[in-house]
Amino acid sequence: MLGSKKSGFGSGGATTLISRDTVIVGDIRFSGTLEVEGLVQGNILAEDGKDALVRIVDKGRVEGAIRVPSVLINGTVQGDVYSSHHLELAPKGCVQGNVYYATLEMAAGSEVNGSLQHQEEGVGPGEKAPDPATEVIEAVSGERPPGAAVSSVKVD
Repeated sequence: MLGSKKSGFGSGGATTLISRDTVIVGDIRFSGTLEVEGLVQGNILAEDGKDALVRIVDKGRVEGAIRVPSVLINGTVQGDVYSSHHLELAPKGCVQGNVYYATLEMAAGSEVNGSLQHQEEGVGPGEKAPDPATEVIEAVSGERPPGAAVSSVKVD
């Protein structure tokens, strides 16, 4: 728990700290690790293609969406959470919004006031994995989005 080696958390790069008495108003884009002990009034977004981890520690608060591959919450988030790799809700973690995750770990005492939606590992935050049934229907009907190609389709 709480970012232990077994939970699969970790990111290379620098660590940025938003300390207890700090208020950030506006969106944050980062790579590496971001630790929130204060208040963020805006969205937290990982740089595209970069490994990133955000930790919302006890008494830390985010009022906005989080779109980061690895997320650990032990504070409060008012907004949707999109985690394309690993999401951990620690005992004091509270999310007031929807949660989109590939891997989810919830401790006793944590809470989600919204829906939980599983997504495929590695799917970008907020993106949906392609539906194989839809791809087969598109291939059979001959209707495909521009640029889409099908190598072979077998329908019995």
